Amino acid sequence: MSEHRKIELFDSTLRDGTQGEGVNLSVDDKLRIAQRLDEFGISILEGGWPGSNPRDQEFFRRAKQMTFHQAKICAFGSTARSVKAVESDSNLNALLMAETEVVSIFGKTWRLHAEKGLGLNTAENSELIEKSVAYLVQKGRRVVFDAEHFFDGYKDSSEFAMEMLLAAQRGGADTLVLCDTNGGTLPHEVSQATQHVLDTFSLPVGIHAHNDGGMAAANTIVAVQAGASHVQGTMNGVGERCGNANLSTVIPNLILKLGLDLKHEVDLTQLTKIANYVFEIMNLHPDDRAPFVGRSAFAHKGGIHVSAVMKDSRMYEHIVPKEVGARQRVLVSDLSGKSNIRYKAEELDINLEDSLGEVPGKVVEHIKNLEHGGYQYEAAEASFELILKEQMGSFSPFFEVEDSRVIVSYERDGHNLADAMLKVRVNGEVEHTAADGVGPVNALNKALQKALIRFYPQLSTVHLTDYKVRVLDGTNGTKAVVRVLIESSDGNSSWSTVGVSENIIEASWQALVDSLNYKLMKSEIKNKNIKG
Repeated sequence: MSEHRKIELFDSTLRDGTQGEGVNLSVDDKLRIAQRLDEFGISILEGGWPGSNPRDQEFFRRAKQMTFHQAKICAFGSTARSVKAVESDSNLNALLMAETEVVSIFGKTWRLHAEKGLGLNTAENSELIEKSVAYLVQKGRRVVFDAEHFFDGYKDSSEFAMEMLLAAQRGGADTLVLCDTNGGTLPHEVSQATQHVLDTFSLPVGIHAHNDGGMAAANTIVAVQAGASHVQGTMNGVGERCGNANLSTVIPNLILKLGLDLKHEVDLTQLTKIANYVFEIMNLHPDDRAPFVGRSAFAHKGGIHVSAVMKDSRMYEHIVPKEVGARQRVLVSDLSGKSNIRYKAEELDINLEDSLGEVPGKVVEHIKNLEHGGYQYEAAEASFELILKEQMGSFSPFFEVEDSRVIVSYERDGHNLADAMLKVRVNGEVEHTAADGVGPVNALNKALQKALIRFYPQLSTVHLTDYKVRVLDGTNGTKAVVRVLIESSDGNSSWSTVGVSENIIEASWQALVDSLNYKLMKSEIKNKNIKG
């Protein structure tokens, strides 16, 4: 393994990634992601298969009109269908029409596929690969040869698999990429086969791993350790079946753990942002438990862990979170200790100096009792902050609901309507109000805001952005305790609150009341700071 080797990053999010279930990108989506990946520092962006659909053809047409800092756009396709008609092959010519400097084509390197899939013997399959690569090279393209099913083919017949790589080399391929297409190869097998290829060929060797055995990132790393200098994958590991090697996992391991240089320098501090950006564009929920970039990657819950992290984060964190643009988080739950409360107070800029011996212990006990009853504050930090300040005596509710009623009616066409009536007291003054909604929670929310808006105009910007209900004990049927988590936003920030009850309306009501109290508390703090 050369000490001066630099790793070339090849991103297939826009091609292989779109083959994942639930992933559907428009041309505009793909162009936006391409720009962000280029700014991040990716060397090659595989944009799609121009010979397969009009959408990818449009992507390459529009990409030509854009300026990329260093990334090369790459078109993807297969070898020709027939060795007798390489120059007239529609797929190869579609690759040329995309006018990309780099093209990647895959060829069969597993004898099973060549013989049963294409009906070709060893010599015929070898010739097909060589002539397909040569045709593209003669047209001035850099050819990245994807050795499809290489590791399965290597285990079946290493002679056949190696002959196909030799054919690609004879055709003028620039890079030989070893593909674990079925994703079932183990790291030691990848390492051995990759080492054999590197000992045999002088061309740059790459790795393209799928995650069907949960080994894609590990297989990528061991291939690099064996000497591979070209790494393929997708952001967040999206891709067909179980996905591809996750570049948001692979890249920090290459840089921070192996100490390797990349062909183009990446801004690693932007990794978490770009991973979340890709999730957002794909309309997928982020993976909270993803290594490095997941919301829980540097989250600490147990009291002993938190106490240690506060002294030296190295005790329970394998890297400094900010190196990948992430942040350390401490969760508050029934596993919490006083250290969790102190940490959260500092994070929320709450001064506990005057009551260190009292408030943390009281809050820990209070939280544990509430969580035993079904509350959860890991995902409801706004409710936790209200509890903490209430225990300190620095918060009291801004309003009191004296009476509430909800009536739900069902119409024959299947629609249901709800009417909510409230009596709310603010500073000794009582406000009666009513509102209707598409459901009882919506009606209650509208009625409560309507009642308070005269006293607190700032509530006009608050709206619900998410509403989750979880049944905590399904054995009790309709009498089961439910937990409601609500996320609210005012357009500038968002916050989460929680409620628990056997009555789903009551649980929702608790979370709604907390949400508006939290907004008012923050507004009061902001106004005091401005006046101060």
